[in-house]
Amino acid sequence: MTKRIASHFSKIAHIYDDLRTTDLEPILFIKEKLEHLDRIEAADVGCGGGRYDVRLFEQLGEKLCLTCIDDSEKMLQELTKKLQKHKITNYKTVRTQARVLPLKDNSLDVVITLNALHHFIVLDFLGEASRILKDEGYLFIYTRLRQQNKESIWGRFFPQFHEREKRLYELDELKQMLKTVPALKLKSTDYFKYKRTAKLKTVITQARNHHYSTFYLYDQREFEEALRRFEANIIHHFKDPDNIVWNDENIMLTIRRKVRPQE
Repeated sequence: MTKRIASHFSKIAHIYDDLRTTDLEPILFIKEKLEHLDRIEAADVGCGGGRYDVRLFEQLGEKLCLTCIDDSEKMLQELTKKLQKHKITNYKTVRTQARVLPLKDNSLDVVITLNALHHFIVLDFLGEASRILKDEGYLFIYTRLRQQNKESIWGRFFPQFHEREKRLYELDELKQMLKTVPALKLKSTDYFKYKRTAKLKTVITQARNHHYSTFYLYDQREFEEALRRFEANIIHHFKDPDNIVWNDENIMLTIRRKVRPQE
C-alpha cells in the first residue's frame, strides 16, 4: 500500500462505514463452509475498521477466535471501538502488511480477506496464507475483478475510473498466481451480484470522501473535472437522479491448504 493510500485510510477511518456498503452474503457463504468446525481460529487480513468482522461474530458466534490484521492504526482503533460496542472480546489486533504475517506456522483454520486484495502484494500474501494455515484450512478471497469494476456505476460513468484502477485482477490472473503456491488448491469460484439504489447526492458525497481509494489516483484538478462529468453522466443516463439503480458484482475464491507431507 502506498503512503498516499495509507494516509487516505487514516483520514477516513472514522466515517468509512458510512461511506461503504457491507453486504451480508459473503459472510453467510463463509459461515456455510465452516459449519462443520466446532472452533475456528481465523484471521481477517486487511480488516479495515471491522465492518465485516462484526458480521463474522454475529454469524459464527463464540466458536470464532479472530485475529484482525491491517496496516492502518486508525482503522484498527475504529475496529476496536466497534467490536467493544458490540461486546465482542474474542479477538486481537495486529498492525502489519499482508506480505508479512506475524503468526505461527500451521496455526489457523481460516484466513479471510474481504475487498482488500488489491492493496496486497498478492504472491507474498498467498505464501504467508499457505504457511499459517493448518492442513485443509480455508482461504477465502472476496474481491472485485477488473471487468466487474468496469461494469460498476463508477466504471461506467466516472471518467477514467476503470482505466486508472490497475490494482484489480481478472480471474485467470488470480488462478495463475495460485499455481505458483502449490500448497494451495482453488476449490470454487462464486459470483455475487447486488442491486443498488441511491440518490445522486449520496454517490457524490461518497466520491468526495474518496470511499474508493481509486479516487486518490487523480490529482485534485482531475478529480473535480471527473466528478463534474460523472454528475452530468448520471443525470443524462437516469430519469430520476433520486433513484439511481445499478448492479455491483464481486467474486469469492474458496481455497484449501493441502495436507503437508509427512516428514
